[in-house]
Amino acid sequence: MEQYKQEFIDFMVESKVLKFGDFTLKSGRKSPFFMNAGGYVTGSQLMKLGEYYAKAIHNTYGDEFDVLFGPAYKGIPIAVVTAIAYSNLFGKEVRYCSDRKEEKDHGADKGSFLGSKLQDGDRVIMIEDVTTSGKSMEETVPKVKGAADVEIVGLMVSLNRMEVGKGGEKSALDEVKDLYGFPTAAIVSMAEVVEHLYNKECNGEIIIDNTLKAAIDAYYEQYGVK
Repeated sequence: MEQYKQEFIDFMVESKVLKFGDFTLKSGRKSPFFMNAGGYVTGSQLMKLGEYYAKAIHNTYGDEFDVLFGPAYKGIPIAVVTAIAYSNLFGKEVRYCSDRKEEKDHGADKGSFLGSKLQDGDRVIMIEDVTTSGKSMEETVPKVKGAADVEIVGLMVSLNRMEVGKGGEKSALDEVKDLYGFPTAAIVSMAEVVEHLYNKECNGEIIIDNTLKAAIDAYYEQYGVK
């Protein structure tokens, strides 16, 4: 596993963004882990988050793209900090764009989008925190495609939960890929998280012990991609 992935897993835990315990997801599933990108709240956390996204995008998709699109709301700061990190790390200027939940009907920046205006020929990378059901892509892909004649290069999320999506067979990331025809990827997968944290110390604490590992295995027995 690449070094930046190991560091990112530790970073999620230290930032209390990736938590372990007993959680009820929006889908109604009972999960032994939960990720909330809204937990990145300080300047240093957001700076690091952008760097991890930038490295993952660079390694996965290369640099042949023009716009980072982050769906509202959580995708907005992620797109902004990743654009900054791309400039700092790779010397490439990319634009950011996000959608508005409600269209603005006044001012110089009225319309359905924040940031850069999408233009014909733009190559776009979609950016999200985590995809469990693919619902946000259902809402935003048509907006992006309808705004201009663009190419969606791919989607990058923080964490691949590796559980079945709405169809009950494939992961949500694979469902998005099949439905819209562009690649999908994550900075890390839950398999990598477990591999890195199982019976290993993080800040002097064992995060995933045998009991938690058994709970995660049971969860994937029920909801994991077969």
